[in-house]
Amino acid sequence: MEHVELSEQQKKARRSRSVAIAVVLACLAVMFYVVTIIKVGPGIFDRPM
Repeated sequence: MEHVELSEQQKKARRSRSVAIAVVLACLAVMFYVVTIIKVGPGIFDRPM
């Protein structure tokens, strides 16, 4: 089994891609949450448990 050694530039590029993907996923999650609250309406918080 061979292991590939990445250069520092490749490691930095991989890290920046990972951060960008994480930011996009977090934004999507927040957007879905906000859209759900808007569609259901603010009354969702006033319902009895």
